[in-house]
Amino acid sequence: MAIAQSKVTSQGQISVPAEVRKKLGIGPGSLLQWDEEGGKVVVRRVGRFSSEDVHAALFPKRPPKPRSLDDLKDGVRRHLRAKHARR
Repeated sequence: MAIAQSKVTSQGQISVPAEVRKKLGIGPGSLLQWDEEGGKVVVRRVGRFSSEDVHAALFPKRPPKPRSLDDLKDGVRRHLRAKHARR
């Protein structure tokens, strides 16, 4: 069952219907990915990060340098001071 329809312009552009934008949670600047699956074309919203990005963030190639609790607290303190410093 179709959710909505779009018309292709002479330049190959389409408008994404409001129902589809709402369902996919997309807005201006969002990226859509077009895939072919079993003879059908499927449109998906592209995530901000790929699974490779997430894996690299969670499992770096080398283990992090061990730090004490005082070092961590000092780092947080310095970050917050720099972030909220009056300019």
